Amino acid sequence: MTKNIMIVGVGGQGSLLASKLLGQILLNAGYDVKVSEVHGMSQRGGSVVTYVRFGDKVYSPIIDKGEADYIVSFELLEAARYVEFLKPGGHIVVNTQQIDPMPVITGNAAYPENLVEKMKASGAEVEAFDALAVANEAGSSKAVNIALLGRLSKKFDFTEEQWMEALEKCVPPKFIELNKKAFALGRNS
Repeated sequence: MTKNIMIVGVGGQGSLLASKLLGQILLNAGYDVKVSEVHGMSQRGGSVVTYVRFGDKVYSPIIDKGEADYIVSFELLEAARYVEFLKPGGHIVVNTQQIDPMPVITGNAAYPENLVEKMKASGAEVEAFDALAVANEAGSSKAVNIALLGRLSKKFDFTEEQWMEALEKCVPPKFIELNKKAFALGRNS
């Protein structure tokens, strides 16, 4: 049976590294894995979506509405934007950080309120936490992606050692300790 993970956020937040890390641990575990390219405006500020699909045999990297088992979101509004892709009973792991989209910046719209409550009302299991604060505690605001994956890791049967092995393959050596710390803090927060 194929499982589907969507990684959503804003350009420049590290969704490519997050999808690469997920792909690595799943490949190490013997799954067939398909990771999509980034869809959207990957330059800073644009909405970005990456798909990670895994199972015994995966034929397509694309996830349609109602098919995602998990959504990992680097930003609150991005999670709400893609909630319709979640299957019934699906899980959202979301950073509570709010990054104003262009209509809010220009004053043409207000940032929506009560997004976590609205996502829960749609039937999603939502784990919202301040991944930016966790990343800063680890030593860099750029580690939000790894803090979120730390939290997501609790949904899988992989050991912490397996996650660390995948991290070491995906992250440059000079950033390993920072990312290991962000992962552990995210997992245990």
